[in-house]
Amino acid sequence: MEIVLARPEWEAAARRHAERADQLTAGHRRRRATGTPHAVEDFLFTYYRFSPTALRRWSPGIDVLLQDARGSDTAGQRFMASTGRDVRVDRTAYLQERGELALFVRELALATADRAPQWGCFARHEWAMVYRQEPGQVRHQSLPLRLSPGEAETVVEATPLVCTHFDAYRFFTPPALPLNTRELTRAAVLDQEQPGCLHAGMDLYKWAMKLAPGIPAELALDCFELALRLRELDMRASPYDVTSLGYTPIEIEKPSGRAEFTSLQREYAGSAQTLRGRLVEACDRIVGEQLLGQRQ
Repeated sequence: MEIVLARPEWEAAARRHAERADQLTAGHRRRRATGTPHAVEDFLFTYYRFSPTALRRWSPGIDVLLQDARGSDTAGQRFMASTGRDVRVDRTAYLQERGELALFVRELALATADRAPQWGCFARHEWAMVYRQEPGQVRHQSLPLRLSPGEAETVVEATPLVCTHFDAYRFFTPPALPLNTRELTRAAVLDQEQPGCLHAGMDLYKWAMKLAPGIPAELALDCFELALRLRELDMRASPYDVTSLGYTPIEIEKPSGRAEFTSLQREYAGSAQTLRGRLVEACDRIVGEQLLGQRQ
């Protein structure tokens, strides 16, 4: 059933969204203007490649009609169609291009949510990315390592690596790859993702943005906010010394650090599961019962 929003309603929602997006991206936009890099927060813009402007765009999602919205910023977005002065997502055009993506995201979210979370990784994927590298080879040249190369190697070698996320695993150094308990491939991602993974939680932001404007923009912004927290945890537990950026390192080479990391990992994994559920609901609205029935 289509929801109808009067102009005052959708204008207020769009304004709240833009203000919240501006607050969350203020630091990045300020640093970008001065050419100042940030090894933690820049990741969400350089790796995922969605701009603050894209994050700021508001849409209500599919099956919502915006009254008197012709000529608005929302009406100018791709896949938005006008009927008289009213605007909605053009379901037919959207499904032709993004229907398969919505089905995949739904399947991935359900498969991930269904698995038991794993808590033993301690974000050692970041350590595996610098394993046995020379100082000039590490990714974040602006940050020193907290430990000596030998000490960092000991952290990696202490127990088998248990990474389950292909897009983290593919950045392991060649000597670190065989130390993982399993070989990961992109083709098998549906069989590998699990809800305790930090990067699987961060990727919710990627999928939400790829599905715009078919899902509510507020959901994408909620995913972005969680991704910020997950990225901070990721780098605090990394081999890099992030104190210059105002963060307190989590020393996962020590029992106390591993306990601190796992506590935050569990908290954020719970938030990610909630967002996965909302993403599945949004995908259900996009594909509809007919298309979903054809795939089952």
